[in-house]
Amino acid sequence: MTPTMPTPADLLPLLPELLLVGGAFALLLLDLFLPERRRLLTHLLAIVLLLAVGVLVAAGWGGQGTVLAGMFVRDNLADVLKVAIAFVSAAALVYVWPCLRERGLYRGEVSVLVLFAVLGMFLLVSAGSLVMVYLGLELLALSSYALVAIDRDSRIASEAAMKYFVLGALASGMLLYGMSLVYGATGTLDLAAIARIAAAPAQPVMLLTGVAFMVAGIAFKFGAAPFHMWLPDVYQGAPTPITLFIGSAPKLAAFAMAIRLLEVAAGPLGPSWHPLLAGLAALSLVVGNLFGLVQANLKRMLAYSTVSHVGFLFLGLAAGGAAGYAAAMFYAISYAIMAVAAFGAIVLLSRRGFEADRIADFRGLNARDPWTAGLVLCVMASLAGVPPFLGFWAKLAVLRAAVEGGLLWLAIVAILAAVVGAFYYLRVIKAMYFEQAEGEEVAHPRDDRLLRVVFGVNALGLLALGLFWSPLMAWCQQAFA
Repeated sequence: MTPTMPTPADLLPLLPELLLVGGAFALLLLDLFLPERRRLLTHLLAIVLLLAVGVLVAAGWGGQGTVLAGMFVRDNLADVLKVAIAFVSAAALVYVWPCLRERGLYRGEVSVLVLFAVLGMFLLVSAGSLVMVYLGLELLALSSYALVAIDRDSRIASEAAMKYFVLGALASGMLLYGMSLVYGATGTLDLAAIARIAAAPAQPVMLLTGVAFMVAGIAFKFGAAPFHMWLPDVYQGAPTPITLFIGSAPKLAAFAMAIRLLEVAAGPLGPSWHPLLAGLAALSLVVGNLFGLVQANLKRMLAYSTVSHVGFLFLGLAAGGAAGYAAAMFYAISYAIMAVAAFGAIVLLSRRGFEADRIADFRGLNARDPWTAGLVLCVMASLAGVPPFLGFWAKLAVLRAAVEGGLLWLAIVAILAAVVGAFYYLRVIKAMYFEQAEGEEVAHPRDDRLLRVVFGVNALGLLALGLFWSPLMAWCQQAFA
């Protein structure tokens, strides 16, 4: 039987990705002909494109379905994560422009690289095959490496980019090796077909070994301990708005990769990989919070905070089941919003020659600007899990999932770790409200009305979503219904 060529109607589920890649190439060409003073146009069009794609996905345009011979799957899970990725990435681009332009680092390819990174995330979220998983992952990774190295004259940024590239290549190699073992054991690249073969009573050692390597690769991409060694240096060395981007939206794509590879493909082997995730969660909670206590640099502190938050996210994944995965997705989306706000505070308070990336730089901020200090307080309280902010409900959801999944010991470890972790967030609050600024270099909010409005909406949104978190949780539950 001769295979039929797909018609345009068959490719409708790919509509968001087609719009994104077409827009990215159009902006790449447009930037070649724009003078330097009008480069803002490229940036604004990139933000509009991301918002348009997010609205398109939320409205369900193109419909759901499976295309490209099963390699691409658009379902509820994909739509929820794509909407979150599009809006988080658009918010990140708002923070990027004033900071990089002021330092002379903004180039037209910044927006284009962000768009290609988002495209890689979209492909990763909708992967129905091991090939699509790797294609999306590498498109995201290569774009991220270039973004971290955008400040070519900075030795710290160049060092961070090299570490990110080398260790990222190691993680990709581990993941690819695991995929090759899974393919060798099953003879197929299709995730659903792998699940059917994995459901057989007896499993070859090659398949179990491949799954173990995939877990390690996923942990590396998340930044879970003990695979977190790249995270602090990259977060500190990259320009702050770039750190804001790579520390938020890609975590949603990593969550999708974990679901596609572990639940969709290796779901029948859950008793083998659930304990691995539980161990990684416990180690991440301990390492992230203990090392976060001794950091003086705010970006490094937030990096170790990320390790801790990945530990909380792994609670839901380790618990398994629809409730556990929905709680983990709720946590991933919540953390992405909180990460944008946390690094956005540094962007707002920085200026050329003063990065505002030390905790000491926040001393006396309440005396200079009580409104901004109050917004930063909201961000730190949400990260610490203080009620009624969004972070509290996210932690509560994964803790409940862990207890219901029979992981009481892990929930106890997480609660103790949360108490320890609250201390380093309180250090920032203490510096703002109870310490006096020293020297002439102090943090002042930059005079950028749009940036201040976006940060205010971002920070107060953590309170609003904390008070009305049920719709977001219901959305996540619907993805696993």
